[in-house]
Amino acid sequence: MSQIKKQWDILSEEERRNHINKIITFFSEERSEEIGVIAAEEVLDFFLENFTKPIYNKGIEEVKEMFKEKMTDLEVDLDAMKQKTDS
Repeated sequence: MSQIKKQWDILSEEERRNHINKIITFFSEERSEEIGVIAAEEVLDFFLENFTKPIYNKGIEEVKEMFKEKMTDLEVDLDAMKQKTDS
């Protein structure tokens, strides 16, 4: 396995090994193809490099929307808690 950690590679060495083994197993079981560790590393690197940022950014956008909804709910709750003043 390569010793140089890429910026987009967010996996620990153990996670990386596990995913490489899963890729090898996938190719063997689903595609009846035998691939080695180097090919599996290339597949993993391809997906990490090309899809990590978009997936992360999508998660951030979803959290932002959820946070906006919660803030609106909080504002409604706070408005409901205001005490009425005599006019």
